[in-house]
Amino acid sequence: MDDGIGMEEYVCRVLEAYRKTPGTMETVRRPDRALAAQLFHRGISVTVIENALVLAATRRLIRRTDAPPLRTIRSLAYFLPVIEEVLELRISPDYFQYLRQKLHRISQIR
Repeated sequence: MDDGIGMEEYVCRVLEAYRKTPGTMETVRRPDRALAAQLFHRGISVTVIENALVLAATRRLIRRTDAPPLRTIRSLAYFLPVIEEVLELRISPDYFQYLRQKLHRISQIR
């Protein structure tokens, strides 16, 4: 877990990261809060969740220019498959830092 933080702080950090992720509604609903609590109880670190949000958002933004627009993400649950994927990956934290920088640059352009 993340340095022994409590569930309330964990949920706040996860939901804040979700809310700030490009492509989301930027609002948090009750099911999102419940899912964040479930992730806490599963022992999934905030860092893993943040990395999954960055990976998914980057994938959504790096698409062909003629591709149809994607719908707004309305739930934290959208990211569950990517969270599971990140849990299985053996990738350097530097890669996720690179994605964060790339995502920031792309979102500044759009």
